[in-house]
Amino acid sequence: MSLVVTGAEVLQVVNMDLALEAAEEAFRAYGEGRVNMPPKSYLQLPKGDFRAMYGALSGEYEVCGCKWVNVHPENPQRGLPTVMAKIILNDPDTALEIADLDGTYITNYRTGAAGGLAARYLARADAVSLGVIGAGVQARMQIFATLRTRPINRITIYNRTLSRAEALQDDIISRCGLAVEVTTDPEAAVRDHDIIVTTTPANEPLVQSDWISPGTHINAIGADAAGKQELDPAILRRARIIVDDWGQARHSGEINVALSQGLLSPEQIHGSLGDVVAGKISGRQSDTEITVFDSTGLIIQDLALGFAVYKGAKERGLGEDKEFIPGLPAGA
Repeated sequence: MSLVVTGAEVLQVVNMDLALEAAEEAFRAYGEGRVNMPPKSYLQLPKGDFRAMYGALSGEYEVCGCKWVNVHPENPQRGLPTVMAKIILNDPDTALEIADLDGTYITNYRTGAAGGLAARYLARADAVSLGVIGAGVQARMQIFATLRTRPINRITIYNRTLSRAEALQDDIISRCGLAVEVTTDPEAAVRDHDIIVTTTPANEPLVQSDWISPGTHINAIGADAAGKQELDPAILRRARIIVDDWGQARHSGEINVALSQGLLSPEQIHGSLGDVVAGKISGRQSDTEITVFDSTGLIIQDLALGFAVYKGAKERGLGEDKEFIPGLPAGA
């Protein structure tokens, strides 16, 4: 039997603390070699793309599975989400499907949690100000995740469309009661901020090197396909760079353009967040160091959070059991 869990039911289970817990275990498993994760595949379409992602985790989460997820940047103009997903979870021993989950909210939360986890391990302990480039769903999730891991008391949001930034401002103020400013000048959202988060689909740098102060941590979230970049390559040359996965980051992460243009060498990549979480390599080494986390999104994040949501749904009596293959033994 497979438990079918809708998006509305996922939202009854998932929260940022659960997502951060799952992210930490997923990245620790990566660092300890307890994952099987082939590279994601892309299906290019006229208005966007689909990504096929699949892999396996062992340890606390014994699960394998796949995700089918789109990125269509023009969808908000049609009243549709930019990102939508479906996640299938399987038992690695028997191959039986155990869950069929709406993956849209899981994707949103796990991406936010990766940024929050990076801030926990790479940002200065006394980081209190957050600058956000972009004002979409992922900007919101990155803010919530960062608030769980650092004592943020001031937020500045940049977006080309002021009304979107103001909508996010109102949401954050109503939920968290923090001081939130909005701007149509990206420099104002970056200069003199301890943590910077970039969440746009840009193909040209939005953040310039001379805006970045020593000691800043940057979560580069938006670049997730070849040709995308949000940061001036000069920032990367100044920084200690931590990727989620070298294989994905080099062809679709923030570093992909700088590498392809010879502005950055592979030797300048310090390592992976999983290796930092597992204690194999250092993270930040001084309060004046600039750190960058290049996040492309890993299937192990989806598997870990998806499995946690599946268990939570079962405990709450949510979802609907479906027998997709008739005649299987009882309990299968």
